[in-house]
Amino acid sequence: MPEGDTVYRAARLLDRSLSGQLLRRTDFRVPQLATADLAGSLVVTTVSRGKHLLTRIEGASGRWTLHTHLKMEGAWRVHRPGEGWKRPAHQARVVLTTDERVAVGFSLGIVELVATDDEASAVGHLGPDLLGPDWDEDEALRRLLVDPSRPVGEALLDQRNLAGIGNMYMAELCFVSGIHPETPVGDVPRLPRLVRRSRQMLELNSRRAVQSTTGDLRERERMWVYRRDRSPCRRCGTPIEVTMTGSAGRERAAYWCPRCQPAPGG
Repeated sequence: MPEGDTVYRAARLLDRSLSGQLLRRTDFRVPQLATADLAGSLVVTTVSRGKHLLTRIEGASGRWTLHTHLKMEGAWRVHRPGEGWKRPAHQARVVLTTDERVAVGFSLGIVELVATDDEASAVGHLGPDLLGPDWDEDEALRRLLVDPSRPVGEALLDQRNLAGIGNMYMAELCFVSGIHPETPVGDVPRLPRLVRRSRQMLELNSRRAVQSTTGDLRERERMWVYRRDRSPCRRCGTPIEVTMTGSAGRERAAYWCPRCQPAPGG
């Protein structure tokens, strides 16, 4: 699933490409919006909120927000009129056409139109956005510590605590902090430092197309532990381990170094 920095870059792409332009044609290829038509409306802006995208549109029918979420396989691509698409047309869920650009949302996990004044119905449950103007470290810490017994890896992934962290950043943050993902939040030393690191990681990667937490942009050198199970730890050489965590139906792979990140009580 895309991380918050990936969604932030997608919002920036859509904002640069569409904002200030009139929609000449809209095509919503999801059943609930099959009859929706926003042609003639003005695209005001696109912003990200955690892992959610909000494209604000104004026209004769009112002020609307196109709320989309990439989920596991989604992506937005922008083309010039007449230019071929780089993904199959049957994967397209939204097509927004202006005189200058064609924005296509492929394999989107969520597509809905909500009144702009009612955006909170879509994203009001989210915690402070690590890349947003509403970032509030104290509020994020308060939310994380509501349940001090909760495993820190699970708490970091809960978008109600702080918005933008996915599985990759969770694994990398726990490693650079020397914390096993199953450590209770209340037992994490220097929790504010971990939260600050999370913002630093996302901010840095939001400015480049290639994600890296090691500082090395080479293909196989970008991550400390994520998707490196059975590979040697970059610090101590111990094989990286992986296991599934979380409740049934919401399992996630957790990666860690047994030596650098000893299990709680170990």
